[in-house]
Amino acid sequence: MLIHPQFDPVALQLGPVAVHWYGLTYLAAFALFVFLARLRLAHPDVAQRGPAVWNAQTIDDLLFYGVVGVILGGRLGYCLFYKPAYYAAHPLEVLFVWQGGMSFHGGMLGVIAAMAVFARRLQLPWLAVTDFIAPCVPTGLAAGRVGNFINGELWGRAADASLPWAMVFPQSGVAMPRHPSQIYQFLLEGLLLFVLLWLYARRSRPVGAVSGVFLMGYGAFRFVAEYFREPDAHLGLLWLGWSMGQWLCVPMLLVGVVLWAWAQKGKMSSV
Repeated sequence: MLIHPQFDPVALQLGPVAVHWYGLTYLAAFALFVFLARLRLAHPDVAQRGPAVWNAQTIDDLLFYGVVGVILGGRLGYCLFYKPAYYAAHPLEVLFVWQGGMSFHGGMLGVIAAMAVFARRLQLPWLAVTDFIAPCVPTGLAAGRVGNFINGELWGRAADASLPWAMVFPQSGVAMPRHPSQIYQFLLEGLLLFVLLWLYARRSRPVGAVSGVFLMGYGAFRFVAEYFREPDAHLGLLWLGWSMGQWLCVPMLLVGVVLWAWAQKGKMSSV
């Protein structure tokens, strides 16, 4: 069996200031977004709107709105989806982001809301904005999973010791072989979803179609990966033996299917 390397979570110590690997993965995610968004300017569905709409300044503004949406939505989503009773009793601790606790699904809702504000400001169709950013998001998700692996958190469920990549995570407190589910999510929700979305978005698509594929792709890949990820200790497995992460993926999948289907019929052209 493999043993988790037990990385030092601090990448660099500058006097009293500690730079954590997890923080660096967030910076990498934002840098990858800007890089890919600038490449995205050459895609047909984006280029046809012209540089007056999509340009470097637009991308910088998008990043700002997106960061705010990720942080606020991710934190509020974690508090509401995973520990509502605790944070209802300790409301001030919602602000204690340094204690950890972020939800992807909450962050996604936060970004959706932020993009709605951004779209209204620029008088753009909201789904045209989400279509633009969707192919640029998965690499950031991949970077976040690297951070999870470095920290030795969000480990997987028990695995057969004969599995070549089964890994013991000492942080779990139990010396048993587990699936390195962070790596599974890195590969599925990160790299594979990026390749599929990037290739799909290279051709002109109906407004809303790329966003629909993102929701379907992430929802499906995350649902599968959750079968290998240890459920949250305070929640365990819920109805049908599914984790909270899987249940949150169900509406994503359904909305993605409906959105993509309606986009094919031209129903979303003004949204």
